[in-house]
Amino acid sequence: MKIESMGRNSKSRFLAPLGMTVLRFAARVMARGLAMARGLAVVVGPVVAVGLAVAVLSFLVPQASAQVTSERLLNSSKEPQNWLMYSGNYAGHRFSALDQINTSNAASLVPKWAYQTMAGGKFETTPLVVDGVLYGTGQEDRVFALDARSGRPIWQYQRALPVDIKPCCGRVNRGMAILGDKVFVATLDAHVLALDAKTGAVVWDVESANHAKGYSFTLAPLVIKNLVLVGVSGGEYGIRGFIDAYDAATGARKWRFYTIPGPGEPGHETWEGDSWKIGGSPAWITGTYDPATNTTFWTTGNPSPSNRGEGRAGDNLYADSLVALDADTGKLKWHFQFTQHDEHDYDATQVPVMIDDGDRKLIAQANRNGFFYVLDRTNGKLISATSYAKVTWSTTKDATGRPVPDKNAVPTPEGNRVCPGAAGSTNWMSPTYDPQTKLFYVTAREQCDIFATAPQPYEAGHAYYGSAYFPNDEAQPFWGALRALDPATGKVKWEWKHPSPTWAGVLSTAGGLVFTGDAEGNVIALDATTGKALWHFQCGSSVYSSPMSFAVDGKQYVAVAAGSALFTFGLPR
Repeated sequence: MKIESMGRNSKSRFLAPLGMTVLRFAARVMARGLAMARGLAVVVGPVVAVGLAVAVLSFLVPQASAQVTSERLLNSSKEPQNWLMYSGNYAGHRFSALDQINTSNAASLVPKWAYQTMAGGKFETTPLVVDGVLYGTGQEDRVFALDARSGRPIWQYQRALPVDIKPCCGRVNRGMAILGDKVFVATLDAHVLALDAKTGAVVWDVESANHAKGYSFTLAPLVIKNLVLVGVSGGEYGIRGFIDAYDAATGARKWRFYTIPGPGEPGHETWEGDSWKIGGSPAWITGTYDPATNTTFWTTGNPSPSNRGEGRAGDNLYADSLVALDADTGKLKWHFQFTQHDEHDYDATQVPVMIDDGDRKLIAQANRNGFFYVLDRTNGKLISATSYAKVTWSTTKDATGRPVPDKNAVPTPEGNRVCPGAAGSTNWMSPTYDPQTKLFYVTAREQCDIFATAPQPYEAGHAYYGSAYFPNDEAQPFWGALRALDPATGKVKWEWKHPSPTWAGVLSTAGGLVFTGDAEGNVIALDATTGKALWHFQCGSSVYSSPMSFAVDGKQYVAVAAGSALFTFGLPR
């Protein structure tokens, strides 16, 4: 039997291959009792969330014990059993205070359950866990809720995507946000949705931009107070980037910050002519938030076209920047630009991580351009910029210590070898900061590319690169590493080499561990102090996600997406 609730972008689709009528199944459940019902959940599949089925089946799966309030989000570190936002906490640490799994027993980790999305492409989600319920997103804007104990599905929502969406780099989604009794997801057709956390039903649906012109969303939203914040993707299509805030209850847009200043606004003079209208500067990775100053920090991507500076003379603010915004109004407090007049696609869209060092309030980022930056987050002043990978695009720094582009490294019609390559010294994958070791861990890539450029006219909705980049035939094989950086000095304390560059993010835990993955399909646990490998598991497909950790019934788990499956690991019983 197949029950579906259909509707173009306005209703959930629930698939329930029960193999019997709902009433017959309900009779069996009532006759055999709760224990048998829980056992049948594996066979049942996604639970029907319409009509009678809700009342009959809702007791088969856990329900959140309390709504997720803004107060809970502020104090997320006090609930280490839950994972309440994309980076684990507002500071962007991606650190778990759980220590049941630690350096003494990590070698004994075993898989506990796996959930198959049954979808192809890169699986990049970081799930949320709230009171025993896991919420995740998959390829093609699939959204699901699972029993975190067993992986048994509770509900599933499938976005009915139009055929003319234009995602740059895969039909991916990186996660959700939660507040009250709703979860929030941003979609490839540039909509923001609120779904009922218990059923997956659509509560509200707002169109943010015209997807036909190249606008899309791939990030996990960030909830601050009663607002849902999102940053747009599409820098490869000549969009004008923005960061939006929506009312969590109604979906009404409360503010928009354009990441390219318009006429009369500070920074507009950094764009030649009308190039600002199609200048890119997307904000496609989730930001962080400092409640003490009510400031939210977001990073932005490349200017468009990404590898041709002709026609957009100037620094091109606020592309490749960190912007500090008032969380209530979206008003700019300060900015710092990592790469001026970028001609190498050096997106700054890496999570900005807040670090408190005594009285110093810092924000750190390992940038795609190969430098590890530490800033004063109260005013955006640069403290240090230290290379953590091979860099040739910049050989000097200005009076403030900021790296300056080398004129000899610009793309040419014939091609010019530059390091790092187009994928960067790192990319969107999440770093982690461990307050115990006081180290910042990041996935690094060692790759140089040939950058060539050619004129390209802008056409709405079409890719707008003005360039090409390709591997250098004379280069050594590309490789990757997990590197532990000391924010106090910028120096690399240790590294774990991967056989090839990886797209996996990093998790640190109070058990003295760092978890990551590789392109060969391994999930790996390392000693956070020394970098020694303690455990690995072969998932059968490359890891394109960032691990997270949670606990249910006093048992700690580590979860990571690989291939088309979400894997969870724990200690043997």
